Amino acid sequence: MKLLLVEDNLKLLDSLTHILKKSGYIVDTATDGKAGAELASLEVYDIIILDRMLPYQDGLSVLKEIREQGINIPILFLTARDSPDERAEGLYAGADDYLIKPFAISELLARLRVLIRRKTTRSLEPVINAAGLTLDPFHNQVTKGEKKFHLTSKELLLLELLMLNCGQVVTRESIMAKVWGYNSDSSFASIDTYVHFLRKKLDISNIKTVRGIGYYLQKDEENVLHG
Repeated sequence: MKLLLVEDNLKLLDSLTHILKKSGYIVDTATDGKAGAELASLEVYDIIILDRMLPYQDGLSVLKEIREQGINIPILFLTARDSPDERAEGLYAGADDYLIKPFAISELLARLRVLIRRKTTRSLEPVINAAGLTLDPFHNQVTKGEKKFHLTSKELLLLELLMLNCGQVVTRESIMAKVWGYNSDSSFASIDTYVHFLRKKLDISNIKTVRGIGYYLQKDEENVLHG
């Protein structure tokens, strides 16, 4: 597995690089946002670890630039900012997961394994069709009519779960377990945020809320009026 680590704290950079290499990763590094964005566009990586506070170009703008280029590999966002609004900002920009500084190395390695396992699992799955949408897990791509959309790994997992259960309510507990994992410290508010992302990104209104229970994907998107 080839990994890009973008971190301006040289002591932390050296420590993480050593640990990641010992864990079997091939590691490229960058110490500023501009260099990180250039490497991400030139090289092929399996995962990117991206710090938010970077010189020359901050991590949030790097994240947006990477996604705008159609690069859809998993990105783990490192940040010392812990407010719900700032978390949502990073997730909406395209981060697949975030880790608040300071963090335990064991948690970092565990989160990397989860992101890579999800990516690998999706690559083996067939194309899914439901409610006027076609989901191709291998290419991280969703098609609606003539339009194609690229989603983050969590967006794909959530949409896939709803598409596989099209017309049936999926509880928040089930979504949390299958998309975030049983041991996640995320709240149900994260689910609401990602449903909002999907509705806006795909321009659909047939992801329906069952208040206090969960969500379901309405079968016939063509008959749904957009207000």
